[in-house]
Amino acid sequence: MKAVLLGTTAGGGFPQWNCACSLCVRARSGSLPSRSQDCLAISGNGTDWWLVNASPDVRTQIASCASLNPGPGARDTPLRGALFTDAELDHTLGLLTLRGGAGLTVWAPGTVLHALKDQFDLRTVIDGYAPVAWRQVDGPFSLDGLEVSAIPISGKRPKYARSSTVDGDWVVAYRFHDPATGGVLVYAPCLASWPDGFDEVVAGADCLVLDGTFYAASEMGSATGSSSGQAAMGHLPITASLPELRRFPSVRRIYTHLNNTNPVLDPSSPESEKLREAGVEVPLDGTVIEL
Repeated sequence: MKAVLLGTTAGGGFPQWNCACSLCVRARSGSLPSRSQDCLAISGNGTDWWLVNASPDVRTQIASCASLNPGPGARDTPLRGALFTDAELDHTLGLLTLRGGAGLTVWAPGTVLHALKDQFDLRTVIDGYAPVAWRQVDGPFSLDGLEVSAIPISGKRPKYARSSTVDGDWVVAYRFHDPATGGVLVYAPCLASWPDGFDEVVAGADCLVLDGTFYAASEMGSATGSSSGQAAMGHLPITASLPELRRFPSVRRIYTHLNNTNPVLDPSSPESEKLREAGVEVPLDGTVIEL
């Protein structure tokens, strides 16, 4: 199994286009590396690749990853489709860029497929260009050598679907198992809380890529000087998840989906030092994981 962290930040990327917080200012000056919005590429055979979420930055992300280069035919691509962890715009709008692709498949929970059809009609738009095969995740399934299962995380709806009456698992993590090597990767970029049973998920993984959106619970308001509504965004802060991660020192632990206000974007910050002391990583875009 091979995975590439194509993007590692939350919606808006880093620097965020409309933000002049101190971290974004430093990123624009070049003193901190820029990052794109979170997206993972994964393959079980080195030939067929899948995206986990499709960010608005997907064109540049694909172009920056040699494994996703098109060929050998003029319109051949190794990209087979995408898996969605949720229905957030930051995780689905990249499909608009992929609208010229043929034979793509999208896997997602039923709630997400409902939102993309009945609340925000992305499915009809995409299918008008090149029909996509939409597959509901309702149990374990296989993807080109990988065994995949969805782990329910929360019932948080995206803003545009707040009026939906559909109940269920609106946010999931994905567990990827390579039966050839025994390797297990868990990708959970959105985690509202530490759910029941998640200890067993982490303990059974070789690598966990986890929601690191905010470092602290009041971070956005402190960084921007305004009321942020951060608490309603459904992201467990690092100050709450790091104590949990410390209990699993044998697992490779990685934070992703970092908000532009998160101090761990600065590797020289005290917050970053705390993560290094705990053996937890904050890797850059393009980082490769092999299991």
